[in-house]
Amino acid sequence: MQEEVKRGRGRPKAWDDKGAQNTIKSLDRALEVLVQLGDMQGGTLSEVAGTLGQSPATVYRVLTTFQGHGFADFDEQSQIWSIGAAAFITGSQFLRRTSLVERARPIMRDLMEASGETANLGIERDGKVLFLGQVETHATIRAFFPPGTASAMHSSGIGKALLCRMDDRRQREVLAAGQLEQYTPNTLIDPDAMIADLHRTKARGYAFDAEERNIGMRCIAAPVYNVFGEAVAGISVSGPTSRITDDRIEELAQSVMSAASRLTRAIGGNNRPAS
Repeated sequence: MQEEVKRGRGRPKAWDDKGAQNTIKSLDRALEVLVQLGDMQGGTLSEVAGTLGQSPATVYRVLTTFQGHGFADFDEQSQIWSIGAAAFITGSQFLRRTSLVERARPIMRDLMEASGETANLGIERDGKVLFLGQVETHATIRAFFPPGTASAMHSSGIGKALLCRMDDRRQREVLAAGQLEQYTPNTLIDPDAMIADLHRTKARGYAFDAEERNIGMRCIAAPVYNVFGEAVAGISVSGPTSRITDDRIEELAQSVMSAASRLTRAIGGNNRPAS
């Protein structure tokens, strides 16, 4: 007798059947109302119903049900319906369980395959770049930043990607925390020159490490944003100058920025920077 395939707890026999018979149409419509209410940032009953093409009577029943559970609020004076506190509290559970490293892994793998270069993930800690993850290229010559490695921000692609999103006061605070060490002839050690480079970085959307940490190695990085549009991490590709040539910089930069945007969305972030 063929052994029955064991299914996970909490999953019915028809778990793999995603057909219409296994969805709750009224719940689908209700969630459409909630999502639309959030997109509109509030609206009258007729505005919400009209946008969705649903009857006001149906939308009203949905909204009052959400109101009873705290997922929607109603202002009697303005007659405006808005997202309630319970929706925020429930959504916050996603942020609490989200792992930056876990979410980044498949995106970094895709970036490595698309670019042919090593993909890196890092955050700022105590004025330095802390590398959290890496997906190495298959090529023989490669960059290597094992998780836990710390690097100076002024000579790092990810470091500059994060620095450029800080305000001027915070930038100078980080840069003045210690003498800017010159690792190669290309390292920017003058604070004013560094600030000018950060302004260029911010304007184009990506950072470029032109052999500033190691001769013969280049890096292109872009910031990852949280729900408030604040840069909380950086993703990059790094490799030898023989492969990251001048004519590939823009192409690679687009791939890196796309990966950073994907990771921002994956952690529930906002791709519109706070500043």
